Amino acid sequence: MGMFDYEFMQRAFWAGGMIAVIAPLLGIYLVLRRQILMADTLSHVSLAGVAIGAIMGINPSVGGFVIAVAGALVIERLRQNFRGYGEVSIAVIMTGGLALALVLMSMDSGLNRSFSSYLFGSIVAVSSTQLWIIGTVFALVLIYWAAMRRPLYNITFDEETAQIGGTRVRWLSQTFSVLTGMTVAAAMPIVGVLLVSALMALPAALALRFARGFTSALIMAVSIGLLGMFGGLTTSYYVNTPPGATVALLLLAFLLIGMGIQRIVYRIRRDKDPGYVVDVDSRRFWQRQSRSSQQSNVKTEVLNKN
Repeated sequence: MGMFDYEFMQRAFWAGGMIAVIAPLLGIYLVLRRQILMADTLSHVSLAGVAIGAIMGINPSVGGFVIAVAGALVIERLRQNFRGYGEVSIAVIMTGGLALALVLMSMDSGLNRSFSSYLFGSIVAVSSTQLWIIGTVFALVLIYWAAMRRPLYNITFDEETAQIGGTRVRWLSQTFSVLTGMTVAAAMPIVGVLLVSALMALPAALALRFARGFTSALIMAVSIGLLGMFGGLTTSYYVNTPPGATVALLLLAFLLIGMGIQRIVYRIRRDKDPGYVVDVDSRRFWQRQSRSSQQSNVKTEVLNKN
């Protein structure tokens, strides 16, 4: 029998495909805002939510979902209080979430044994209910991105300039953090808590090294995420390895191979032209474009008010 003859594999590929679209999409913004560790932090927080849900007798995935969203709001609130030291909020929430999860897990040995699927991901862990949850998150993220992609682009590079231009920076940051928490919680059944950040970080990291524009980076990151997800799930099924780890290793291989190819191409061009210089920091390229666009928007706002 082929793997798609099994219903659990069909659910896994549907869920994995949706997660592989929205996770790298959000990951691009997180990397450029230097907040990629938020995904790792929220995954630890969602683990505490899973434990709380199991102890209270409710669906563990629902518990992880609710706590991840709450953690995202707290992170954003702390980030506003520690301006210039945004990593402090991430460290505080990560410590608290992981510590709480470990304490709750130690209180119930049966709970501790059942956590392996949430830690490392499991193809069979995707239930019909979880698939509906993932589908809902998928739709919300795409609708939010379609409606807010321009303001998100502006605050990604310069929040102060965006705020001068009339963007509701605090509200936008809070809603973006909430959607990130929802995505992290929804990805747990596939890639697991410990590796969920890899699905956001690795495709974005590779895309940012090759793309020369923001739209191309988004398309490239999503494409890499889908390729890594489907390839990892297929390999996991036939080789009987943890799906989360398999997906992460495949994405890491893509990144290393891409970096190697880029380095070889750079050396070939430098040998042909000793004066050739490549700007591998695409963030500066986009930042210059973003600043120019934002300044134009600010001038427009000022003229309209006058």
